Amino acid sequence: MQKILVTGGAGFIGSHLCKSLLDDGYKVVCLDNLITGSKKNIEDLLDNPNFEFVNADVCNLQAVDRSQLAVSAIFHLASPASPIDYQNFSEETLLTNSVGTLNILNLAKEIKAKVLIASTSEIYGDPLEHPQKEIYWGNANSFGPRSCYDESKRFAEAATYVFLNKYNIDARIIRIFNTYGPNMQKDDGRVVSNFIWWSIHNTPILIDGDGSQTRSFCYVSDLVDGIKKAMFSEKTKGEIFNLGNPNEFRIKELAEMVIKLTNSKSKIILSETFRPDDPMQRCPDITKANKILDWKPKIELKEGLQKTIKYYKSF
Repeated sequence: MQKILVTGGAGFIGSHLCKSLLDDGYKVVCLDNLITGSKKNIEDLLDNPNFEFVNADVCNLQAVDRSQLAVSAIFHLASPASPIDYQNFSEETLLTNSVGTLNILNLAKEIKAKVLIASTSEIYGDPLEHPQKEIYWGNANSFGPRSCYDESKRFAEAATYVFLNKYNIDARIIRIFNTYGPNMQKDDGRVVSNFIWWSIHNTPILIDGDGSQTRSFCYVSDLVDGIKKAMFSEKTKGEIFNLGNPNEFRIKELAEMVIKLTNSKSKIILSETFRPDDPMQRCPDITKANKILDWKPKIELKEGLQKTIKYYKSF
């Protein structure tokens, strides 16, 4: 039975990936320092004999028993990812995506493991190309409130390129676009979690700007399927894949949909002021993932929101 390491495995996406890998018959080591992840996300996995939780920082792998890191594949998902989290933990975000990524790349080189580095659509910044292809270099601000995340992820990609070409490690990169679903923190600052939480409590829905900015929303189970295919499909070494749902929605449109699905009395309040460096458009071109991985999202926004609303109402 193959053993797999998931860094950030107690986080939103990581916890779903851990469960899916266990369902596929793998042994899973979940490494997380719980700075933004939660043990609640993996509590139903802790009694599984094929699951091991390691409370540790990816920036300090030397403190981890090496036998726990004897794996055949590494999914490197560790990092604060929501704007609130990476701005509250800006230094930790920088270190996780730089020192932490270098540690993972060195581990992959040492133990000859396949590795997947999770990057982000944020590396495209406020894009001048729409939708965004993997070959687009981006339009990101290196000196601003989002730069701790954007630029450290760009460093992680550059480091992966170096290790691919210098040491010939078996690595690939995914760029994750807006993802939602159960296990999202209710107060993490993402629009889906915020809008649902406010709606089920009938409190006003606050939107930065006029609500015309767009995002594309991928349900977490679709994303996890794409992540696994990027790791285990043939001919993915050295490749970068956009993973997200190409169906694009205005933020105000999303708020209206959430209000309707929750039968809420919430009112939408527009601030007319956009957040600094907030992209006006964000939508993936997934042609490459579809062609090489035979992957595309299956769950439409309405269905995914209904599943997520059910989760939040269970609190």
